[in-house]
Amino acid sequence: MFDTLKIINDTAAFNRWAGFEVTRAEKGEAELRMHWRNEMGQYSGFLHAGMVAALLDTVCGFAAATVSGRVLASHFSVNCIAPAVGQVFIASGKVVKAGRKQVFASGELYADTDGKRKLVATGNAILVPVETSEIT
Repeated sequence: MFDTLKIINDTAAFNRWAGFEVTRAEKGEAELRMHWRNEMGQYSGFLHAGMVAALLDTVCGFAAATVSGRVLASHFSVNCIAPAVGQVFIASGKVVKAGRKQVFASGELYADTDGKRKLVATGNAILVPVETSEIT
């Protein structure tokens, strides 16, 4: 599954632009890393909330994919806990419950500076398994 998620990640233009790296994938779990770049910041120098959401959405989707195959998000929420300031951002996601029609997943986003991790955001997603992509 790790190799499959790496391929999927590498084919997504946004993920490539953002620099998302799949660092772990196991049944029901996934992890992503992204290095800080100035163009990802907002006016105060923190990671933009849109990037926070993108990391959490993606890691929840990848965790769900490890148990349900191709999925699409039907609902997503983010809780920003602290300013997202760091050299590297690590997003970890896990499946809370996988059903036939819905997969519930949660994620955490950490900011890492010199090896010190700080929790900066959490997220929850409801994902729906799909058989084929309707995007052409």
